[in-house]
Amino acid sequence: MKTYSLKAGEIEKKWIIIDAEGIVLGRLASIIAMRLRGKHKASFTPHMDMGDNVIVINADKVQLTGNKRNKPNYWHTGYPGGIKSRTTGQILEGRFPERVVMQAVKRMLPGGPLSRQQMTHLRVYAGTEHPHEAQQPEVLDVRAMNKKNTRSA
Repeated sequence: MKTYSLKAGEIEKKWIIIDAEGIVLGRLASIIAMRLRGKHKASFTPHMDMGDNVIVINADKVQLTGNKRNKPNYWHTGYPGGIKSRTTGQILEGRFPERVVMQAVKRMLPGGPLSRQQMTHLRVYAGTEHPHEAQQPEVLDVRAMNKKNTRSA
C-alpha cells in the first residue's frame, strides 16, 4: 500500500474563529498550532502548508496559570548592554496584548521556512472586532473541548 501525498492544488483551507476569552494560553496555543499545521486533517502532509486560516479574538482576555503573569520576557536590541525585559502581565496590559498569543503559537511550531509561512495564516486581535467577516469563518469552541481549557479569573 502506497502513502498518498497531497498536491498543492488539492489542499482545502477553511477559516476558523476562536474566542480566547478565559482560555488558558498554553492550551489555546497548542490547538491553534495544530490547526495552522493541518494535523487535524486525515490527509496531513508534513511538507505542505495545508492548515486552516485562524482568527483569534479577545486575545487580551487570555488566562495564565500559576505565576506566569510575572514571568519576564527578554529581548536584545543589538547594542552592547541592550538586554531588555517585560513581564507577560505588562505585555497583556500594554499596547499590543496580541503578541503574547502570537509568541506562544510561534514557539509551538517547528522552526523553519514552512512554519514562518504558516504563521502568516494566523490573525490575532485584542478585541472582538475583526475585518474577516467576508470569509465566513466557522466558530471553533475551545471552551467545550475540555474543561481544563478554561480558568476562572
